[in-house]
Amino acid sequence: MNLDFSVIKESKNLLAFSAGIDSSALFFLLLKQNIQFDIIIVNYNTREQSKKELQYAKDLAHKYKKNIFYKEVNILSKSNFEKTARDIRYSFFNEIIKRHSYDVLITAHQLNDKLEWFLMQLSKGAGLIELIGFNECEQKDSFKIYKPLLKISKEELKNFLDKNHIEYFIDSSNYEQKYKRNYFRHNFSDKFINEYKNGIVNSFDYLQKDISSLNFDSSALLEIENLEIFKNLNDTNLNIRVIDLSLKKRGVLLSTAQREEILKQKSIIISDKIAISIEKDYIWICPKSTEIMDKKFKERCRIAKIPKNIRAYIKEREINLKSLVF
Repeated sequence: MNLDFSVIKESKNLLAFSAGIDSSALFFLLLKQNIQFDIIIVNYNTREQSKKELQYAKDLAHKYKKNIFYKEVNILSKSNFEKTARDIRYSFFNEIIKRHSYDVLITAHQLNDKLEWFLMQLSKGAGLIELIGFNECEQKDSFKIYKPLLKISKEELKNFLDKNHIEYFIDSSNYEQKYKRNYFRHNFSDKFINEYKNGIVNSFDYLQKDISSLNFDSSALLEIENLEIFKNLNDTNLNIRVIDLSLKKRGVLLSTAQREEILKQKSIIISDKIAISIEKDYIWICPKSTEIMDKKFKERCRIAKIPKNIRAYIKEREINLKSLVF
């Protein structure tokens, strides 16, 4: 199994590790091509086996002289466990990446994961960009997320590990169909990939090319202190795509209902985190702020045509109003 890792040959890389099939295979595939990387793992302490998985990660790091970062947590609430675990995981990733100046976070998402995502989005009602949400490279604020296994099936990775007598663990919770992803995995995606893998890979390639050919400029006109200002494209579909991409970079995934509410209200706070305002000429996006503003500052913002729900953040970050005039 020869993969092209040239895009991360010169970067400082951090591998998201779990000791499962996918990340264990990726660990040794990266080693095989002499890619430099360290590893990061979160132990949720939900299973007795998780202690062995963490120890396996430590053993690999020691044996192959890798730095390892790990976090042990206990999630008390079982409601929406997957989202809570994901939020904890990526918050830890972001913290370590920032502290140690990593360029790239490598994740072991593979073809089965990509098809599961596609089917889950399809079941909820989604557009083309959401359906093809798993891309090989994704730019975050200060680093890239790289998913090199998206054309490789889980079965191929397992065969690679077995053939080379490499240890790995199987998370028993992967078989619990109370989790939506597992339901799609066991009832649809795994069987489908086993029979039609090549066609699925080709279809995802074609869809990605279609998106590229329909591409539009989603870059901000201005970006200061996490405040982004975009041109209003005068097309509700394109505008919501711009907003969706901005929020995705901020770790917020919009639901269909939220997208509809944004377009309806124009000025809104999403997930109690992000302020959005769609004005005649521009779209404003920034973190929510509760900073107190005096009347003089409010009046200056009014004259500068700053949207009301954006003003507190500008005050909090002491952004010069003159820099926001186009």
